[in-house]
Amino acid sequence: MNKKRALICGVTGQDGAYLSKLLIDKGYEIFGGSRDAENSSFDNLHKLDLYQKIKPISISLIDFRSVVQTIDFVRPDEIYNLAGQSSVALSFQQPVETLESIIVGVLNLLEAIRFSKQPIKLYNAGSSECFGNANEAVTETTAFVPRSPYGVAKSGAFWVLANYREAYNIFASTGILFNHESPLRKERFVTKKIISTACRIAKGSKEKLKLGNINIYRDWGWAPEYVEAMWLMLQQEKPQDFIIASGETFSLQRFVETTFSILNLDWEKHVEIDSALLRPTDISKGYANPEKASHLLNWSAKIKGDYLIKRLVECEMNNQYF
Repeated sequence: MNKKRALICGVTGQDGAYLSKLLIDKGYEIFGGSRDAENSSFDNLHKLDLYQKIKPISISLIDFRSVVQTIDFVRPDEIYNLAGQSSVALSFQQPVETLESIIVGVLNLLEAIRFSKQPIKLYNAGSSECFGNANEAVTETTAFVPRSPYGVAKSGAFWVLANYREAYNIFASTGILFNHESPLRKERFVTKKIISTACRIAKGSKEKLKLGNINIYRDWGWAPEYVEAMWLMLQQEKPQDFIIASGETFSLQRFVETTFSILNLDWEKHVEIDSALLRPTDISKGYANPEKASHLLNWSAKIKGDYLIKRLVECEMNNQYF
């Protein structure tokens, strides 16, 4: 029996690395897509000891010819689109690149799948940023009101995919993922910045942790769990969109307090609020109802809340990735 083939676009990121491990463990043949596979570092794959187990391949999602050629060469059963500019904060500085990399990227994948006439299943990474502020738990039918260029781009990609699914009968699903963290996060993400800085302080560093608005509320989860939900979406009889979240929301201040408390430190002695880190517009609260994923995918987050923070601190202190 031939192995299933998966093309992971954006394989160098946090989710790409954990998804690679999941699919390799399930017996897949993995093609890891990166804009320049010859010069990419693939650090996350090396950290998980996976680089030798995948086939790196160069693909530029904003270049239609590149996408068509890659799909024709790989002939994948499944494509996971995790590529594109992934920072909300950076999207305010680079809005054009953000919209192009996300919307044009998914459009080219869908159009290439349509042209190929192959029975390829597509997973697309959506985002909770599409919803904007939410004072109650959102579902898959809640209207999008994005408040950042990143959120606008993810909203556009969502509707492009929904249109192609309906018009051309393509098996394509969007996972509307809420915040999900891991030791593989880069420090430009605030949770990683908090964990890494606090751990350095616990080891003797005299630095201060500089943050912007800590009165925001988010739903945080554990990335290695969330990639399983991505895979489960493509194993269903029909393509659907799913919210993937822990169902538990708390403030960034609580995240900071808990992190420093685990390390036996008083957070107020080590944290400074820096107005330069405030965003032009921000989401104050984000609440999720992941009931559909629980019911249809039999998936629910197990690592969340204070337990999630404890795991992140332990991994950082011990140089671990799970």
